[in-house]
Amino acid sequence: MANITNKDHKESYDRISSILISQPKPERSSYFDIEKKWGIKIDWRPFIHVEGVTEKEFRKNRLKPDDYSAVVFNSLNSIEHFFRLCKEMRIEMSASTKYFCLTQSIANYLQKFIVYRKRKVFVGVRKVEDLSASFQKHKETENFLVPCSNLGSDSIVKFLTEGEYNFQEAMMYKTVSSDLSDLKDITYDVLVFFSPTGIKSLFENFPDFAQKKTRMAIYGSKTSNAVREKGLTINIAAPAENVPSMSMAITNYLKLSNK
Repeated sequence: MANITNKDHKESYDRISSILISQPKPERSSYFDIEKKWGIKIDWRPFIHVEGVTEKEFRKNRLKPDDYSAVVFNSLNSIEHFFRLCKEMRIEMSASTKYFCLTQSIANYLQKFIVYRKRKVFVGVRKVEDLSASFQKHKETENFLVPCSNLGSDSIVKFLTEGEYNFQEAMMYKTVSSDLSDLKDITYDVLVFFSPTGIKSLFENFPDFAQKKTRMAIYGSKTSNAVREKGLTINIAAPAENVPSMSMAITNYLKLSNK
């Protein structure tokens, strides 16, 4: 991922006392240590959430999961909503169905829905390319279904298209903006975002949002582009040189703002 810079902005490093992270609160996090060490308030609030496509909506695509001999999963959500729709449509996948999982954690989650030892499951490390050999082995015999959200599965689609595989994307769930109306009169010194959809949610909830003295902590080049398109300033950025994580970027900023 490309490093993010904001060369045209001169930072004033005003003191920080509150941070809002646009994600669900985890059980463990390095942010808890930051909160304790610097004596600041860190709140967690997901700006987006996942909603399943209804059976009625899905049937409009005229797709049937059991028409496909192989399924490619890129997330836990893709598994969850694939089998939810199968259940709602009263479809039982064949025991011969092959499952391609991008990571081990995704494959582990698959065990909640199938008798794992009796199925053909192929597991990658992180990227779809990790499964190249397995895909190539079954290229001529299988047709692949790719469950996805409304955001699509760009890397998988690119890989399968370039490899001339027989495949079909199937939108089974949607990433949508959460209702943040209760935050209307609450302000934070720093807002932390990890995706363009988080920025989209911010402006869907607060169309007149003005940055003013609020610092924007942004992770990833795509998110930074979404921020700049809205005319906002990036104050804290990750990943950057020697700063691989957002928690590290915030810590470095606090060393200057709260010294």
